[in-house]
This record gives sequence, C-alpha cells and structure tokens, in this order.
Amino acid sequence: MPVLITNARGDVIYKVNVDPPPTGVSERDHYDNIRRTQMSRNPPIRFEEVGQTIYYAESVRLRKLREAMDELIESFISETVINSASVPVLLIDSSATRVVKSQGIDSLQVNTPEKLRARYTAMAEDNPPIPVYLPGEGWHVVFYEESAVLTQLKYFPVVQLLLIAAFLLVAYLVFSASRRAEQNRVWVGMAKETAHQLGTPLSSLMAWSGLLSSKGVAEEALHEMDKDIARLQVVAERFSKIGSEATLTEENPISVVRETVEYMRSRVSKHVEVIPELGPEVGSLQLSRSLLSWVLENLIRNAVDAMDGEGVLTVRAHWKEATFSIEVEDNGKGMSKAVAKKVFAPGFTTKSRGWGLGLSLAKRIVEEVHGGHIHVAYTELNKGTCFRMVFQA
Repeated sequence: MPVLITNARGDVIYKVNVDPPPTGVSERDHYDNIRRTQMSRNPPIRFEEVGQTIYYAESVRLRKLREAMDELIESFISETVINSASVPVLLIDSSATRVVKSQGIDSLQVNTPEKLRARYTAMAEDNPPIPVYLPGEGWHVVFYEESAVLTQLKYFPVVQLLLIAAFLLVAYLVFSASRRAEQNRVWVGMAKETAHQLGTPLSSLMAWSGLLSSKGVAEEALHEMDKDIARLQVVAERFSKIGSEATLTEENPISVVRETVEYMRSRVSKHVEVIPELGPEVGSLQLSRSLLSWVLENLIRNAVDAMDGEGVLTVRAHWKEATFSIEVEDNGKGMSKAVAKKVFAPGFTTKSRGWGLGLSLAKRIVEEVHGGHIHVAYTELNKGTCFRMVFQA
C-alpha cells in the first residue's frame, strides 16, 4: 500500500511503496501531486497530538479483490443465462403412459409408469399442462417447468448481495490491518524518541546524586532518590525496546509481584492501604521481568487513580496447578459495562490527561509477549474494579 507521512509543515518524513520523482521534477512537487491524488480517493489520517498526517492509496491486494469480484459476477451471469437456457419439457400421449418427447429431463426419472406419473404430476403443480392435437397422432399433453435460468435468477440478487458484503468485509479488514500497522509504527517511533529524550536528564540526575552524596546529604534520602533514578532507567529501557522482540527468561513470578508491590507501596498515597496476598513460590514462568513489572505498576497506578488516592488496594498472585494468575483489585469508583469493553482500545481513556496507551500496551505485553490473557474480572460503579492476568507455565 503506497503511504506518505508528513509533519505539520507538510514535509515528508516517511514513505513506503512510493515511486521516486522522475528526472527534472522536484521531490516537493512530486510528493505534493501524490498527496493530492491520494486525498481525492481516501481521506487522510491525522494525528493531531504529534502533528503528523498519513496519506495512503488503494493497495494492490484490494484492487485485485475488486477485479476478482467483477469476474465472479460476470461468470455467474454467463453460466445462468447463456449456458443454461434449456426448459424442462415433457410431451406424453393421451393415455399418459408413453413419453413422446422430453427435454431437460433425465430418462431415469420417467422410465416406469409410476415414475412418469410422479414427474408429470409435480410439473403440473408448478404450471398448467398444455393440450396439443397432432394430426395422425391424436391429443397429447405438454408439461413444463420454469427454466434453470429463471430459477437461478431468483437467487441472483441474494448472491450478488452476499458477494458485495464479502467484498466489503474483506476490504474493511485489509484497511483496518494496514491502519493498525501504521499506527503501531507511529507509537513505536514516539516511544523510542521518549526513551532518547529521557537519557539526558537521567544522566544529570545521577551526577547530582553523586554530588549530594559527597556533600553529606542524608543517606536514607539519597538511597530513595537512587532507587527512583534506577526505576527511571528501567522505564527508559522499556520504551526503547518497544517494537523489538522481548527476551524471556525463566523467572519466579511471585518475586516479581512482591518486588513491584513493595516498590509501589511507598510511592502511592498514604491513605491507600496496599494488601499483598501472595501464594507460595512453587513454579516459574518464561517472562520479561521488567515488562511484567511495568504492567503491574500500570494497573496499580490506575487503581490508585480510581480511588482518588484513598481506599484499599489488593494485589493477589498464586499458582493453581500449571496456571499462574495475578489480580489487582480496588474499591474505587468502578466502571460501566460499556467502558469496561473499551479499556484496552488504543487511545481510549477516561482521564483528563494521558494518551490512553497504558492498558493497550499492557494487553500487548501480557498476550503477545507472554502468551497470557488479561481482562476485567469484575467492575461495578461506586464499588470497585478487579483486573486479572492469567499465564500458563
């Protein structure tokens, strides 16, 4: 699919499947012509937050799909109208026991008096028979049915609608997949740029920490500050790895949950009671320690926000045979059923700030990276919410 991505000034910052400008034509004019052509056929996709616009044209696959549908309809018309023009006809004598002539009827269907009687009785129910006098032969009767053409044409509108519906469905799926792929590339680029921008202030913070240590600042305060700096380094590392294949190692998931809860306990409101309910450490999982910890942090922060900084937060983690599950439950304001269905959609948020990417990324980390499953296990307005993650060993 030909794609152009431009910034707020109209400069092309990314292109794929786009021919280079011909000799003597400037890149600006060439890409402007392509943009105008693409806009006339498909509405551009705009990302106002980052000031970028995506222009795209119809893919080769979509065009071939449309051509295949046209050929299928033409073939249907040809087969039903041109090649099936015979009308089933049966000419019998006045005694109704002998077939004088037949067309479009299998001889095995009328080779006995009983079969013949059943056949012409059925034909007479569809259309009234026509008596015919043949000189020297006497009276005969003509039985007939509707032609295969008329019978099949009855279903042609239905077939046509089904073909159109199938075409529209496939076209929608192709377009949605391509749009999601482009959106993912934009998010990955933004994440990597964020990690890059975090690098400079992190280096400065580490230097300031060393300076404060030499000045004799309280060791306890410096220790907590160093823990937060180390956490920021982990966050920057996570952002830089978005879009790359994660490395999984054999880990004890209970210890990951315990360390994350202990870290977050001192960094949430003092009016939030954090209750860890952790089972015995009886198994291990193939996981990315930093990514799973980030998912758990995100769920804990969301739970604290939902309680407006005051309430009870329960984190459960336990094994049941070969299944490991983690639950984060709060007694906050809860969600409606409609909101609960959309919480994992990219860009969806109920907060006044934020991009709505936290739960979307959490779902990708749990399901695509770790092969697990995350869902809203329980939610009720003004009573609370429980998120559950399930992994198989």
